[in-house]
Amino acid sequence: MTSTPATDEATASPLIEDPRRRRAILWAVCIALMAVVASVSGLNVAQPQLATTFDASQGQVLWMINTYTLTLAALLLPLGAAGDRLGRKPVLIVGLIVFGIANISAAVAPIVEVMLAARLLSGIGAAMIMPVTLSVITSSFPDKERSRAIGLWTAVAGGGGILGMYLSALLVDAASWRWLFALPIVLTVAAVLIGVRAVPNSRELAPGRFDLLGTLTSIIATVGFTFALHEAPGLGWTAPIVLATLAAALIATVGFVAWELRTPFPLLDLRHFRTRGLSSGTTLLLVLFGVQGGVSLVLYPFFQVVLGWSGLLATLGLMPMALLMMLASGLAPRLAARIGARAAMVGGLSITTIGLALMAALVSISGGYLSVLPGLIAMGLGAGLAMTPSTEAITSSLPREQQGVASALNDLTRELGSALGIALLGGLLVAGYQNTISARLDGVPEELAATASEGIANASAVSHDAGEYAEQILVAAQEAFVAGWQQAMWVGVAVMTVLMLFVLVRGPKTAPAEIEVSP
Repeated sequence: MTSTPATDEATASPLIEDPRRRRAILWAVCIALMAVVASVSGLNVAQPQLATTFDASQGQVLWMINTYTLTLAALLLPLGAAGDRLGRKPVLIVGLIVFGIANISAAVAPIVEVMLAARLLSGIGAAMIMPVTLSVITSSFPDKERSRAIGLWTAVAGGGGILGMYLSALLVDAASWRWLFALPIVLTVAAVLIGVRAVPNSRELAPGRFDLLGTLTSIIATVGFTFALHEAPGLGWTAPIVLATLAAALIATVGFVAWELRTPFPLLDLRHFRTRGLSSGTTLLLVLFGVQGGVSLVLYPFFQVVLGWSGLLATLGLMPMALLMMLASGLAPRLAARIGARAAMVGGLSITTIGLALMAALVSISGGYLSVLPGLIAMGLGAGLAMTPSTEAITSSLPREQQGVASALNDLTRELGSALGIALLGGLLVAGYQNTISARLDGVPEELAATASEGIANASAVSHDAGEYAEQILVAAQEAFVAGWQQAMWVGVAVMTVLMLFVLVRGPKTAPAEIEVSP
């Protein structure tokens, strides 16, 4: 396909032949993506400061964090489709402006309500930005350059959150929580300045009207599932609000599927899931990000409570995984070109599974950080090798006019996978901890034992006032935590093994660009 003249850019998806412009486009979309993913976890490191500044309850603080995630997840599909129809460049630039204004508002927020509104607005801007960053690449880069560009995009998407969290923790320690928003603001300004000149103003001539019913049901389903998965570990799976949101999400999902199969102009044509690339790519990312989310949840209390590290040092401890993930994502296109997408995906999953097994088998209190480092290294390397061909398999499986939807589906799969992994592996950790610690608290007063059984952070806190029982409580909590850790990791190994078999059978047979629908 040859380049489309500039006068036709607004109604077509021109391939960009100029390598300098392609580099500028890549800089723009990756900087924009970094701003979005860094904001997902940035506020996690400032929860105590937020509570103090706003005199807020723990519930209010969690809403300041989760409002952004919920809004982002809910609007990814419809706003990704809007980018295809309205033009990727205007949606990206408007999204960046909205995102920048929202972060400035959050940085100076005087009260809880302003902060919550700012986080909601940030989520809207992020949902405009995130799918467009990938669809710009898939719609404007030639085939021979697309894989490498997607590799870089995947590296930022996979490791950018951890890097953002580290920089956020550094800013909180060095200055104040309000400086957390300086990073996304600076990145947003840089992305706008580069993007205005470099990003092509492309859109697709999509037939029919925009799918409003599909949009509504997808939003209800996404919000319901995301909310339930976030809240269930704390409230319990039988809590009325968790059951109600799960029920609403299930009903909306059934409605979405029924409508999308019926309407002639669906938001997401579900028939494309017959394609090997789409089915295997989305499943891989869902499970892989679920496992990563669960592992991160497990690692933080291990670093902070068991090893006694600060939040900044704990985030630094995740850097080997993040950096190797980013490096491997960049190398993955070359590997996939040599051995095929399916072999690259299975190879990456195999290394990730070995990493989980190492984390389960080697973790110990006495071994400290070195007991988990081999697993972190293997997980980062394997995840990076598996994610890039999976992302390209997804985007290659949907037609050119639906690249915004394909990109949004890729992003949504990651968001839901993380929430699912945190809920399920976190639940396994808690169950293993509680089942193990009770036998180790013989002789400890009932009130102290009950508090210690709630979690390792509770045990650490109550041990300060436990007198002669302090050491027993701490040792019991640490041993119980390791037991719960191992239980969660071995379940993760089993899940990853099943995923490997699925990808081996159902993965793309050829290079992603040549994926064909199979029965």
